Formats: sequence, structure tokens, C-alpha cells
Amino acid sequence: CCTEGVRVSVNVLSEQKETPVLFVVRQKEAVVSFQVPLILRGLYQRKYLYQDVSRTLCQPQTKKEVDTQFFYVDVSTLSRENASYQLRVTRVENFVLRTGEHFGFNATAAQPQYFKYEFPEGVDSVIVKVTSAAKFPCSVISVQDVLCPVYDLDNNVAFIGMYQTMTKKAAITVQVRKDYPSHSFYVVVVVKTEDEACGGALRFYPYSKDEPVDQGNRLKTLDVVVSPAVTSQAYVGGMLFVLGVFLSFYLLTVLIACWENWSIHLCFAPAVAFLWQPLANLCCSLAGAPPPPAPRITPDSFLGRPAFNSYSYGSFGESFAPRLLQPRGPRLDSLSSVEEDDYDTLADIESDKNVIRTKVGLHAGGQALDLSKYDNLEMGRSMNIATIAVFYALPVIQLVITYQTVVNVTGNQDICYYNFLCAHPLGNLSAFNNILSNLGYILLGLLFLLIILQREINYNRALMRNDLQAVECGIPKHFGLFYAMGTALMMEGLLSACYHVCPNYTNFQFDTSFMYMIAGLCMLKLYQKRHPDINASAYSAYACLAIVIFFSVVGVVFGKGNMAFWIVFSVIHILSTLLLSTQLYYMGRWKLDSGILRRILHVLYTDCIRQCSGPMYVDRMVLLVMGNIINWSLAAYGLIMHPNDFASYLLAIGICNLLLYFAFYIIMKLRSGERLKLISLLCIVCTSVVWGFALYFFFQGLSTWQKTPAESREHNRECVLLNFFDDHDVWHFLSSIAMFGSFLVLLTLDDDLDTVQRDKIYVF
Repeated sequence: CCTEGVRVSVNVLSEQKETPVLFVVRQKEAVVSFQVPLILRGLYQRKYLYQDVSRTLCQPQTKKEVDTQFFYVDVSTLSRENASYQLRVTRVENFVLRTGEHFGFNATAAQPQYFKYEFPEGVDSVIVKVTSAAKFPCSVISVQDVLCPVYDLDNNVAFIGMYQTMTKKAAITVQVRKDYPSHSFYVVVVVKTEDEACGGALRFYPYSKDEPVDQGNRLKTLDVVVSPAVTSQAYVGGMLFVLGVFLSFYLLTVLIACWENWSIHLCFAPAVAFLWQPLANLCCSLAGAPPPPAPRITPDSFLGRPAFNSYSYGSFGESFAPRLLQPRGPRLDSLSSVEEDDYDTLADIESDKNVIRTKVGLHAGGQALDLSKYDNLEMGRSMNIATIAVFYALPVIQLVITYQTVVNVTGNQDICYYNFLCAHPLGNLSAFNNILSNLGYILLGLLFLLIILQREINYNRALMRNDLQAVECGIPKHFGLFYAMGTALMMEGLLSACYHVCPNYTNFQFDTSFMYMIAGLCMLKLYQKRHPDINASAYSAYACLAIVIFFSVVGVVFGKGNMAFWIVFSVIHILSTLLLSTQLYYMGRWKLDSGILRRILHVLYTDCIRQCSGPMYVDRMVLLVMGNIINWSLAAYGLIMHPNDFASYLLAIGICNLLLYFAFYIIMKLRSGERLKLISLLCIVCTSVVWGFALYFFFQGLSTWQKTPAESREHNRECVLLNFFDDHDVWHFLSSIAMFGSFLVLLTLDDDLDTVQRDKIYVF
């Protein structure tokens, strides 16, 4: 109906602080009143005075365009003296915003501005973008329904509609069907009386409580543009893209499994190899296996039964090549940490580990062969993380639903730290794309669990048929930690999605809790490969992870600028590093009791003072010295710099330790004469490349809850993928793939030892 606005501007020329002039504008459906000088209240009930006041009149709906609208201005004052003022009524140019066209204007705290936007045909959703070259003064952007009155002052702009505080950028996505069935809305811009809400300093004014302060103009120049948001086709395309990318991993897994089974059949079935010798040679060559020997033609061969049983059938993810069992020699020279030939019970083994583990060279023979002793431990880890996941996720889901409900009901978009320039709402969710991009963690975690299940089935079948290779060779096949890792990856996807329902500083631990668990489980798995009999119990492992999460929450809430917290955390960090170093160096054969100081002094006297001798375990000492240097450096960095993002700082500590131990494991593996198989090398290289790209997108920093919501929006950027996903969504895609690849690295890292007797495998 109405295509132009009317603006009333007033300037009182005489001094009227004690007896202001009251202006009342009466319309058909609304009354607007204000006094000049205008007094607005700020933080701590501060009073601010403005002499120039302008207000845009509400535009009620009319049935006909030719309808005439009247309004009346009443002026009154309690002053006994004459009041001199100027009253000006003007038309507002470009009162109705046009789609895709920029419009610049000025606003002050006493001269708010608002404009009308009408949805064109075929447009169901738009995004309102407001920008300013200057950071201050702080302002508020509000989207309100076309109703009278319009709430366009600092003290009432939050009463209705959706609103955001703003320094340089603001963006609000508006859906016509959901929010504004009248197919139109107001874009309201209000300059705040103070800048503290946007991260600015609270200015000091020498004033008494009842004396208002003249603020001057506090002018802010802004630019607004309303653009169409993404269509429903973009939502469908985004969902299909996510499903296509991650379901392709399932397809690739099936193809690899089929290729492996086919190559094994050609390599291991002598009758088929005899009939298709050229094809069998080519297949085995591509698979990295030696060509099958020419079999003897026997009746069994033509009946489809192998004439000999010298080969062992592999499982998914292992080498495609047939593995000949090495001849079992005498184990007189074995230096295993536990020789089960000499002990009858687990208690006997435990009582003499102190003696056995003092040997300089250790092999995995004894401790690796006795698998049954650790099955309950492995099952405990897998079941515990599932229990933790259920009890942790349920209240998280309930909390984020409450957050989202509060945002939808109040319209306060400062509660959640989205990338508003690329936040696509769906239903009650404000940023559906940030939630959808976490689907990769869940799908790839499930795929990893299926791979582990297939490996475990094959391994158990080999044990049931008493396969010598499964019984006597290779690193012990414990699958509990792998199940825990896959479950943790799925839970990381679920909790990250919950965090992105409404990201803010109070729920950031949801996004990182299972990242700590993944890092801890990976380190436990690396250590378990060579020390299955001295691994931490499920209860102690998860108790340590619970302590880490506890410090994460405390650090986020109380760590910012709190020197006492950083001193306590740094001391605990260093002491924990020393205790863990001692545990690793002595392979668990030390006790933390009242005699610990006496034993430490005795060791220092005998090894450092009485005679200067080098460390007995040089390799372990080098690892632990490097680990202590890195951890002490990280502790010093935290103590000096006080990083605002404590959760990421804590996660960086875990990742640095994991990378250090992984590098040590690879170096020691190569030093021991072992090798990395092709599939492991490919996983390491590809995973490293993907991690590099993932970290690039992670450090783009589209938002930050360490600052105010208005300052966080300064980092917002447009979508970068399919006009639907932003940089952080790409981080979700790549990091889920990289984590899955990292798990495959741990899974296949020691496949080269599957044909090596366990009493020949080194412990380090």
C-alpha cells in the first residue's frame, strides 16, 4: 500500500533541561511521543541527553492506495518561559527497500531509522545484510513485523522480532512463511547509548546520579541490502552432496573387499590358478603377492579342495598377498616381558614382572600370546564409552533444544555465535548447514565399526580353526579400543551437531569432549600394541579423560585472565607429565607411595653421584625427554599468554603428545627392522594431506565466542561450497575423513608383522 515514509524531526533551540518539551504524534493506529531533550538510560542507570530527535512514523496498512492518512502533532511544556523549537516533516527516500540494491543512511541514538521490505513473487526467504565502515558506535539491527508501534529505541528494540548487536557486520535471515505471513517486514536500526555491548570501553563521565550527560550525535553510517536466500533446491543439493561423499567410502570399502576376496581366491585356489595361470599371475602382481606355485594335480584339486594348506587367509585391510608362516624356532633367546611358559597363573606373572621388565631388550612374545587375560578389559572399554555416550548426550540434546527455543521465542540472536552470512535455517534450526556437515563423523565412524567387526569375525574364525598364524604370529588382535574409537567418532559428530545448534562459550565443551577421548584412545591403542599386559584399565583411562574434561570446563569458565587458575593448571600439567614419564620408563613397575622420595634419592645417588651411568632404556629416555620438553613448553606458554580459547589449548596438548608418540612409534618400528606396508603408507600420506587442508579451513575463524557477539560477526564470511556450506563446514567434512584415515593407519600399522612370531616382535 504505502511506498514512502514520513519522518518528524525536532530540535529545541532553547535550554530546556529542567522542563523539556513534549511532542505527541497521533496517527490512525498509533501514538508516538517523545521529549526534547531526549534522555536515554544506559548501563548502571546512566542518563544520556540528546537535543536533536527524529522519528519515522508508523505506516499502518490501508485498503486503498488513494486513502489519505492524517496525523497530528501536539506540543506541550511545563516551562513558564517560551520554548523555541524547530519542527520538520519530510518524506523518507527509498523507504521501501528493493531486492539486491544497496542503500546508505545515517542513524544516531536519538534518530533511529527503519525501512520496509516487501517480498517479491517467488521469493520465500531473504537475508538482510547491514554493514558499516566504523566499528563504533555500537548499534542494534532488528527485523520486525509491519505493526504499530515500531520499537525503535535502545530501551525497547528487543521487545519484538529478531535483533542483533552490530559493529561492522550484521546479517539476519528472514523466512516469509515462518515469520512474516504478511509478506513484508521492517528493518530497524538503532544506535546504542553505550558501546560496552559490542566490546567497547565504558566511558567515564564525571556526573552525579541525577545529572544527564550530553552524548552529542554518536553518528553511525550504515549500508543495507536485502538479497534472496538459498532456495529449497540448495538444501536438497547440500544433503545429496553430503550423502554422496560419505556413502562413496562405503562403496569403496565394498569394492576393496570384493577385490581382496577375488585376489585371494585366485592366489590361494591352486585348481583355479592352474586353469587361469596368466590371470592369476597378473592378479597377484597387482596385489603385491608372489605368483602362486604350480600345484600338483590331485583329485582334491578338481573337487575344489586345496591340495595343501600352507597359506593363511587374510582379513579386510590386511595385505592381499598370501602369507607363509615362518618356521617356529626355539624361544630360548626370547626376551619377552612376560614368558607364560614359566608361569602357571596370572598372579605368578604379575609377581615377577618387576624382574622381567628390567631387561634391556624386550619382545612381545609372552605378553602377547596370553590373549584371554585382556578380553574383559577390552570389552570394558567398549561398553564404558557407549554408556558414557548415552548419559552425556541426552542432557546435551535437551540443553541445546532449550537454547534454540529461547532464540526462537525471544528473537535474541546474540545468544548463538553463528556465521550469519552463511547460516541456512530449516524448521526451528537456525543453522542447518552446520549441523548437516557433521553427518560425516557419524557415517565414517559406523563404517570403521563395520570394518573392525569384519576383522574380528575373520580373526575369531582363524582361532577356531587353530590357524597357526593367528595363534602364534603378529601383534595381538585386541578390538575393544578400536570399537571405542569408532563409537567416539560417531559421538563427536552427534555432539558437534548439538554444539552447532547454538554455539556459545557455555556449551563449547560439547564439541571437544570426545575429541579428548579420541586423542586419548589413540595413544592407548598405540601403547597397547606393544604392551598389552600393562595397559590402563577402562576405569582409570576414562577417569583420566573425565579429569581432562573437568579442567576444560573450568578453564573455559574461569580461565580467562585468572592467574591463579593458570598457575594451578600448569603445576598439575607438569606433575602429570613427570608421573606419566616415570610410568612409561619403568613399564608400570613403580609405586606411588610414602617411599617414593627415598627411592628417587637412592636412584639419583647410585646413578648420578656414585657413578655416572647412562640410562638403561635409551630409546624410551629420548622419547620422554622430548615429551617433557614439549609439555613444559606448552605449560609455560599457557602460564605466560593465557590463551582465551582454553578448550582448544587443552586439545592442542593432547594432539601434540599423540603426534610425538606416533612419530616415536614409527621410528622405533623402522629401527627394529620392521617395515610399513603399502596400504599403511598410502593411509599415512593421504591422511596427512587431508589434515593439512582441514586445518587450513579450521583456522579461518568465522566466529569466536571469546569476544562479544557483535565482534564475532566481524569474522563472518559468505559460503564457499555449493552456496550452502561455509569454511567450518568444509572443516567438518575434511576432519571426519582425516580422523577415519588416522584410525585406518592405526589399524594397518603393524600388518607387516602378521607373519612374524610374537617372540620375535620387539617391545618399545
